[in-house]
Amino acid sequence: MSHAKPIDAAEIKRLAGAIRTLAMDAVEAAKSGHPGMPMGMADAATVLFARHLKFDPSAPDWPDRDRFVLSAGHGSMLLYALLHLTGYPGMALDEIKRFRQLGSKTAGHPEYGHAAGIETTTGPLGQGFATAVGMAMAERSLWARFGDQLIDHFTYVIAGDGCLMEGVSQEAITLAGRHRLDKLIVLWDDNSISIDGSVSISDATDQRKRFEASGWRTLACDGHDPKAIDDALTEAKTSDRPVLIAVKTTIGFGAPKKSGTKNAHGEPLGAEELAAAKKALGLPEEPFFVPDDIRKGWSAIAARGKAAREAWEARAQTSEKGDALRAALAMDPAPAIAALSAHAKKMAAEKPAMATRAASGAALDAMFNEFSALIGGSADLTGSNNTLVKNTQVFDHETPAGRYVHYGVREHAMAAAMNGMALHGGVVPYGGTFLVFSDYSRPAIRLAALMGVRVVHVLTHDSIGLGEDGPTHQPVEHLAALRAIPNLRVFRPCDAVETAECWALAIAHEKGPSALALSRQSVPALRADASENLCARGAYELLPATGGPARVALFATGTEVALAVAARETLQTEGVPTRVISAPCFELFSEQPEGYQDSVLGADDEVRIGVEAAIGLGWFEAFGLDAFIGMHGFGASAPAKDLYAHFGITAEAIVETAKALA
Repeated sequence: MSHAKPIDAAEIKRLAGAIRTLAMDAVEAAKSGHPGMPMGMADAATVLFARHLKFDPSAPDWPDRDRFVLSAGHGSMLLYALLHLTGYPGMALDEIKRFRQLGSKTAGHPEYGHAAGIETTTGPLGQGFATAVGMAMAERSLWARFGDQLIDHFTYVIAGDGCLMEGVSQEAITLAGRHRLDKLIVLWDDNSISIDGSVSISDATDQRKRFEASGWRTLACDGHDPKAIDDALTEAKTSDRPVLIAVKTTIGFGAPKKSGTKNAHGEPLGAEELAAAKKALGLPEEPFFVPDDIRKGWSAIAARGKAAREAWEARAQTSEKGDALRAALAMDPAPAIAALSAHAKKMAAEKPAMATRAASGAALDAMFNEFSALIGGSADLTGSNNTLVKNTQVFDHETPAGRYVHYGVREHAMAAAMNGMALHGGVVPYGGTFLVFSDYSRPAIRLAALMGVRVVHVLTHDSIGLGEDGPTHQPVEHLAALRAIPNLRVFRPCDAVETAECWALAIAHEKGPSALALSRQSVPALRADASENLCARGAYELLPATGGPARVALFATGTEVALAVAARETLQTEGVPTRVISAPCFELFSEQPEGYQDSVLGADDEVRIGVEAAIGLGWFEAFGLDAFIGMHGFGASAPAKDLYAHFGITAEAIVETAKALA
């Protein structure tokens, strides 16, 4: 959405002065923050918003708006100032004055959901960049399905030196380059300063060559020359590849003593330096003051997108694809959930013995075509993860309507890109890797939980049961580590019925991510009735005690539920009434009414034993256990059956423990 009029460099400078004023004053008032980046990038951001960005603050969620991601989230006052000046709902001047204060919309780093116009949570460097790649992928996917009359927008990113140092940036760069995401434009704040000092003390990378080697086009401009910035953005939008613009800036621009130094990065300027900076820049001395004519200029910028938005709405109303687009953006999982319910009933009747990763693949087969928003993928483990539905077209630059992504060995970028897809809208992403490699994905999984976005992580090979690959690949602490993340649902189903139920719960959960931990080894069918989604309770009684009140309650997940069932049979035969509780999702169980939880936990005099081929962290708190049978260290390289015996995770060990305590 380029501006037709020639650029007025002086006017851009005056408008940018308002950003610098608000950033300096907000950081000073908070006595903490990062003034340097907003001061340095104010000119570039003003040119972007004034002459290129397609947006309308009166309709901040307009589906065909351009996306703007501040990957260098420490410079959050740049974003907040822009949102305030352009009149986004809720971003009043009082919020600017409350920067970094409890309950304000202006958190230290931008947080998705706190205010309109914040497209994603950023702060952990590089994550915003990688998330933006997912947004650009979602745009291409919807563009391919609905055409450029309905979907045709850019994703713009401001990234700093730190973003480009983080390892995830390399994954994101190569992923975007491979898919030729020509609607992705990254403005690199090339100020050569990090917290410790000059970037040169820790990095000597030629960033332009690095991006070019991965299939990007690169440009460069003076970050304090409005016409040069405008020319670079105009040229970038004509590219057939993603574009990096190296925007050479001075951090803390205008501060007489601190500009160009590390001292401008992460601390207030101080009263004396702030006053001197305002004098040097010709800005009003009064804190937080923006002259009326400057406010009118920003209001005119904000109004620029209204006509484009209204024209889009008219096209969407009359287009033969309009209804389909609205349905896609609604992302209603109901038909897929119905298909999964039917599939679960089929599994209950057929009673197949199969690995839960295979059961997951069967569940995907059953519902994939009923949920067009789903886009799957894997980090180079497609055959192992069972994530590719037969006859599904692959997403690529030549086939952007494809619904399966080959992410390559890029777990972190995969997870971050999935966040971007979910944030963009119109896409519900899932991606696979081994559970042990969730360590690579963890920062993005955590951000998904913090933001409350619907993504599904398919994590196979979930225990020592993967066997001979050994302890480097055998997760033992990973279930506990994932369960420790607030607002993440971790599912570990025990058979094909539970796997279908867990998938239904994952795609229905719109306010947070889900992780499915799935086995490599086969498990027997255990659920005979699929008339109700019992996994929705988090934990439930799979088998009751008979022959008297229960003396033992066995709590288990995944592959170990079958061991608990076998142990119960022996204990019942020996006169010890025993219950088996399948606990596929601790988080959902914790959300159940107290009365239901009490009914599952049982009487106080029952012996409660937990069984999982992982460490016991979190088990005692969740179920009030008397004992836990599982892992207490790393695994080993051997066949799965030998490993279970070696580590004492057997039906016999469960029986022995129960008899000793009951």
